[in-house]
Amino acid sequence: MEEDPSNSTTETTILSALSTLTQPQLSHLTHSISSLLRHHCYRLSALLSSPTLFTLALHHLHSISLPQKSLLLARHLLSTLSLLTHSLHTTTTTTTNLRHLDSTLLLLLLCEVRQHYPQALDTPPSQWLPSLSKYFSTTILSLSTLPISNNAILIQYIDLVAKCHRFVGVMGCGGGGEAAAAVAAVVGLPSVEVSGAARECVICKEEMREGRDVCELPCDHLFHWMCILPWLKKRNTCPCCRYRLPTDDVYGEIDRLWEVVVKVSGNKFIGESK
Repeated sequence: MEEDPSNSTTETTILSALSTLTQPQLSHLTHSISSLLRHHCYRLSALLSSPTLFTLALHHLHSISLPQKSLLLARHLLSTLSLLTHSLHTTTTTTTNLRHLDSTLLLLLLCEVRQHYPQALDTPPSQWLPSLSKYFSTTILSLSTLPISNNAILIQYIDLVAKCHRFVGVMGCGGGGEAAAAVAAVVGLPSVEVSGAARECVICKEEMREGRDVCELPCDHLFHWMCILPWLKKRNTCPCCRYRLPTDDVYGEIDRLWEVVVKVSGNKFIGESK
C-alpha cells in the first residue's frame, strides 16, 4: 500500500518535537506512554476475550453515525497527543470512559484488520470475534518477541498518533470553525492594573486608562474585561497574536495542541489535524 504523505509528515513532526525534550522529560514521557499502551492492550484483550463486551462495543459502533465515530477517534487522539504536549509544558485535561475506550480500540482494530487482512471481515459481524482475536493474538505475540526499549515504545506511540490523525482527517468530520475558550481557562485569567503609558484595547479601540484593572492573556496582551469576555465566548484566540487558549471543543483542542507540537518541531503549521 502506498504511504500517505500526510501521515509521514505527522510522524516527522512528532519525531522533531521529541528531539527537543531533555533526557528526564523523554524518560517521563516514555513511562507515561508505556502505561497508556499497556492499559489499551489490557482493555482490547478483555474485549476480545468476552463475547458480551465485544457484542456491546460492536453494537455501539454500529449504532453511531460517522461524525460520532470521528469524535471517538478525535478524543482518543487528544488523550494521546496530550501526553506529548504535557512534556512540552502545555497542559490539557482529557478523560475517557471505558465504553468509549472499548469502542475506540475496537474501531482502530477493525481499521487495521481491514487494511492488512480484509478477507477476515468479509463474513457477517457476528462471526468477526474469532478472526479479530486471532489477529490480535498474533500481533501481540510478534511484539512480545521484540526487546522492550524506549525507542520501541516511542515508535508505537508515534504510530498510534499518526493513525488517529489520519483517520480523523479522512473522516472529515471535524468542526473546522472557531471554538470558544474553555470556561476554566477564562476563569483563570488574571486581572492586572494598567501602568505606564496608556494602551489601546484592540477590540473596542478605546484607551485602557492607567490604574484600571484589565484582563491579561497568557501571551501578555491586555484587554478590557467587558471586551474580551464576549470575544472568548466565541473563539479561543488572542485578538492580537492568535495565541490559542484551551477549549472544550475536541477538534479545536486538537488543533491547539498540534500547533504547539508543530511550532516546537520547527515545521510550518499547515493545519494537519483537519
